[in-house]
Amino acid sequence: DKLDVAGELDIEYPAIIMLIGVNGVGKTTTIGKLAAYFKHQHKSVLLAAGDTFRAAASEQLSVWAERAGVPIIKHGEGADPAAVVFDAAASFKARNRDMLLCDTAGRLQKNLMNELEKMFRVLDRELPGVPVEALMVLDATTGQNAIAQARAFGESAGLTGIILTKLDGTAKGGVAVAVKEELKIPVRFVGVGEGIDDMQAFDPDDYARALLSE
Repeated sequence: DKLDVAGELDIEYPAIIMLIGVNGVGKTTTIGKLAAYFKHQHKSVLLAAGDTFRAAASEQLSVWAERAGVPIIKHGEGADPAAVVFDAAASFKARNRDMLLCDTAGRLQKNLMNELEKMFRVLDRELPGVPVEALMVLDATTGQNAIAQARAFGESAGLTGIILTKLDGTAKGGVAVAVKEELKIPVRFVGVGEGIDDMQAFDPDDYARALLSE
C-alpha cells in the first residue's frame, strides 16, 4: 500500500497546471518537458511565464518553449504575476488551447503565497470551470528537505500532486513514498534525465521493481 503513490493526471481538456517550487529544483526545465509531453499527446499547449521575480526566468522559459514548439505569454521582470496569468488566460481562450502551463516564483516568502492565491483567483475568474492542478516540483535528491518545502507551500497553493526531478537513480527516489505517506499527495510525474523527452508519468510498479533491484 505504501507504494500506491501513483497519480497520473486523468485530464479532461481544457486544463491548467500551476507549477510550484523553490528555485533550484528544476521547475523551469520541468515546464518545458511537460510542454513536450503533452504536445506528444497531440494537445495544444500554452506557457505562462509567471515567475517575474527571478532574473532571466522568462527568458529561460522562452528557450524551453521554443524547444518544445509551443507559444509563451510573458511580461518584463518585476511585473505582476497575476497580470501575466490574466493575459495568458485571454490568449488561452482566444487560441482555444488544450493545456495552460503556468510558471510561478520560487521563494518561500509571505508575499509569494499572496501572489499564488491571486493567480489562482484570476484563473478561477477568467477561466471558470477549467480544472486547475497545482503540482509541486521537488528535487528527489534532497530527501526530507523536499517534504518540508511541499509542506510550506501546501497550505496556500492547495497542492494536488508532486513532480519529482533528478530521479535518474532509484536509490534517491524513496522520497516518493515519504511524500505520499506524510503529505497524502500523489506523485504525478518524474524527471529521469536532462533531455526534453525525459518526463514520464509516474508508474509505481516500475518504481517498486527498480527499488527492489537495487
